[in-house]
Amino acid sequence: MDICDVMIHIDAALSEAQRTGLEEVIRQQDGVVAARFNPDKDHLLVVAFDPAQVRAGALLAETKALGYTAQLIGG
Repeated sequence: MDICDVMIHIDAALSEAQRTGLEEVIRQQDGVVAARFNPDKDHLLVVAFDPAQVRAGALLAETKALGYTAQLIGG
């Protein structure tokens, strides 16, 4: 299994509950190994995933489907 990392930049400041909820939603996606917000920059969600199972664009789409304005950084 190959593992890739991508950062998702969230435009809005999120509360701790919102960050935790978003991490949980992203972790539920097939192929996601880990999802966590950067402790020093809480608007950056770092996701480790298997690109054979899920695409970075699908992770971004899931984030946007929750109502967040976001962009991919890297990938």
